[in-house]
Amino acid sequence: MERERGRRPVVLVTGASRSKGIGVAVARGLAKAGWDVGLTYWRPYDAIMPWGSQPQEVEETLAWIRGQGVGAWAMEADLSDPAAPARIFDGMEEQWGSPTALILAHCHSVDSDLSSTTVEAFDLHFAINARASWLLIREFGARFRGRGNGRIVSITSDHTAWNLPYGASKGAMDRIVIAAAYEYAARGITANVVNPGATDTAWMSRELMDEVRQRTLCGRVGLPEDCAHLVTFLCSREGGWINGQVLYSNGGLR
Repeated sequence: MERERGRRPVVLVTGASRSKGIGVAVARGLAKAGWDVGLTYWRPYDAIMPWGSQPQEVEETLAWIRGQGVGAWAMEADLSDPAAPARIFDGMEEQWGSPTALILAHCHSVDSDLSSTTVEAFDLHFAINARASWLLIREFGARFRGRGNGRIVSITSDHTAWNLPYGASKGAMDRIVIAAAYEYAARGITANVVNPGATDTAWMSRELMDEVRQRTLCGRVGLPEDCAHLVTFLCSREGGWINGQVLYSNGGLR
């Protein structure tokens, strides 16, 4: 991305607590490309998931980013709280001013099907995956001060059956992001959705990884860095022509 007035471009990446996660891979990719990087994370969610996370992982990520010669900042934020997006952007502005790009890599995902999903679980998935995405995009649009170089990218999923509230809320997020492509087009902000397919972020069993490998034309399981490469391109000047799209970066998963 072209630097304006001698300062580095600034990106906010949500959902970046785990070193093996897509959010951290995206943050590292943009740091290597010369961006100052702000992160959000929410370790109480990690604590209820089988893969978990360690307290030092965020600090290790921040240190790695700073090692690339760019700035790094992080805030722990519960995105089920409607007030959290404004607080996050307040913190970003105190640090560097308005971000140039927003990457939505956060999620809430707890498996349940049509019969077993509770109203509370359904509402929580939509609060984090859909409502928080809308509020973050709204804050980004309200505070954007760039000139034709804004970027919004979200990470989505194909999950539907047996993961109902996650898949449904991700579908809603996709529509919100595409709406931003249209509504912010006159301001030079692009908005795209990236679907990375099954990605090795330490959640898959060995049997599932073998199945995914066999079903993927490229002959291997996707890595977080595969998704990060596409996100970094979308955030570049060269990626500015791509807008309002749902893009698959899954190695040809069938």
